Amino acid sequence: MKESLVHRLRQELQEMVHEQAEYRSLLFQITIRDLLLRYKQTVMGVGWAVFMPLVNAVVFWVIFTKVTQLDTGGVPYLVFAFCGLLAWNFLASSLRFSAICLTSNTTLVTKVYFPREIFPFSAVLVGLVDFAVASTVMIALMAFYGIGVSWTLVLLPVVFVTHVAFTAACALILAMGNLFYRDVKYIFEIVLTVWMFATSVVYPVSHVAGRLGAFLALNPMTAIIDAYRDVLLYQQVPAAVPFGSAMLASFGLFGVSWLVFHRAEFAFAENI
Repeated sequence: MKESLVHRLRQELQEMVHEQAEYRSLLFQITIRDLLLRYKQTVMGVGWAVFMPLVNAVVFWVIFTKVTQLDTGGVPYLVFAFCGLLAWNFLASSLRFSAICLTSNTTLVTKVYFPREIFPFSAVLVGLVDFAVASTVMIALMAFYGIGVSWTLVLLPVVFVTHVAFTAACALILAMGNLFYRDVKYIFEIVLTVWMFATSVVYPVSHVAGRLGAFLALNPMTAIIDAYRDVLLYQQVPAAVPFGSAMLASFGLFGVSWLVFHRAEFAFAENI
């Protein structure tokens, strides 16, 4: 019976992947549409993807270097903060748009058949465009401060894929949750704010001692952001246990959330 259950799960996952590949052109079209709508009638356009994290990095640079003298292990704080904000903004912007991606497309959800996970996946892809644009500033900052690259750069794709998997998993859960309970999007904004300061975005969580520090270290986004800094700024291999745990959690959560989302999508039209 156990082997039969595993076989059915494997078959269902394969069908989901195949279906997603079959509708890849629709995913591309919706992504382009959402990208154009996001920056419609804005003067700066995708420049906002660069401007916001850079301004935030400067603000935290003033606070943590001029006021508290935060130790970042020899890395200039502006680069340290921008790296964290770059990774965090990808997660935050993807989740903000995925929260409303189903409820803002009622006609498509209720009247046309296609895999509904296209909507949260599209939100993640739009976030990736912003991430790619803002990454050019990260490269410029590293060049300005004389931070070179080493062989650890080959680990960057592993960190990036883990980051995307975790973001996509959260996007699926949030999109589905907000469809069934509309107050989720309001609670989410509070959670997102608290979550940011509970993550190693603008300060090293390792500086927090005691049980609180140990609890904060369990946050997968902390391990992911620390891994980005290890590979890019400190030129070292990410800590095996924290990042390995975050990677396993990210891919596991992605598989489970996608499966639950896929099974629940037939009830979306009744609850939208």
